[in-house]
Amino acid sequence: MDNSVLAKFKLVKGPIYSHCFSADRTILAITCDTKCYIYRMQGANSPPKLHVTLENHDKTVTAVDISIHGRIVTCSQDRNAYVWEPLSDGTYKPTLVLLRINRAATAVSWAPNGYKFAVGSSARIVAVCYYEQENNWWVSKHIKKPIKSTINTLSWHSNGVLLATGGTDGYMRVFSGFIKGLDTKEAVTNSPWGEKFPFGSLIREFYQGSYINDVEWRSNLEKIAYVAQDGSLNVADYQGNVQSVDAPEGLPYRTVVWVDEASILCAGYTRHPVLFTENNGTWGFSKDFNKTSEGIAKSINSLDISADDDETANPTFGISALKKFKELDLKGSVSASVKESAHLNAIVDLKVFNENNGKVSQVSSCGLDGEIVLYNL
Repeated sequence: MDNSVLAKFKLVKGPIYSHCFSADRTILAITCDTKCYIYRMQGANSPPKLHVTLENHDKTVTAVDISIHGRIVTCSQDRNAYVWEPLSDGTYKPTLVLLRINRAATAVSWAPNGYKFAVGSSARIVAVCYYEQENNWWVSKHIKKPIKSTINTLSWHSNGVLLATGGTDGYMRVFSGFIKGLDTKEAVTNSPWGEKFPFGSLIREFYQGSYINDVEWRSNLEKIAYVAQDGSLNVADYQGNVQSVDAPEGLPYRTVVWVDEASILCAGYTRHPVLFTENNGTWGFSKDFNKTSEGIAKSINSLDISADDDETANPTFGISALKKFKELDLKGSVSASVKESAHLNAIVDLKVFNENNGKVSQVSSCGLDGEIVLYNL
């Protein structure tokens, strides 16, 4: 029996496109349709409790992130982003960000210091946003060249200056997100990636030839992991070297996270996480998580939360009938292929849930099935 699934929560009926936790893992934010739902965690074996709903967007909310200070940033296909400041009464005060883009905002990520964030867009622009004290608003500076298409994903280096991006033009690029007056040159002193980092400068680029779905820094190693639509996991370094590993099942990954210096976890259209490890300098497949039917059936029966009982569920999106048809084989029973994974649809986002001394022991995932799943590694 597979005991990798720690908990499984059905929160909404529609797809969850993005999720994240506060630094102390007490707050969970998810995006579904035009809303961002904020939950309070009640422990791994109890369903999160809905705390507040953020509703300022009028089109699909594509991404959410929480800073180390507890500020929430959301971005949407309505071309806007909001910073939500937590107030003492438990509510959040929204502030519109001046993105100055004419296409959908697609990805967002706070810098490690929590004083700026980057927004990717379909306008071939990365907007690096920061607070302007004099005017009491969030403003942005644009990185444009040589971006040729939509930015799908963003990841900050721990120094808060280097920004890795991936998009539909097939390139994974590293830019400088240095903001004068906010960042210090000491942050990138002796960086192997270069000597000078003026804002917007292209530091490195790696051509994959396929959509880049996710990127993730491992700052202490000065390496970047990224996954592409061609079904590959790639690990790049500052010297321009790239190691590429194909997905064993041939299906693309949508999300990637570092477990430790020699382990990377990926997930996507296989509906279950896949672990890759480095051995003697070479990356390769190591393990599939939660592919045992018996273990998953137990997890679903004991921990699943019915969206029909959830007042926050999106009433306009129903998947119950479709799910029943998919689960029935010719004999009218649940097929093993459906039971083998905790998720019933693609996993689109992995996040670290528990980490000790640089090694991740638990991760969370969200999927197009409206579920949040916690895994033990």
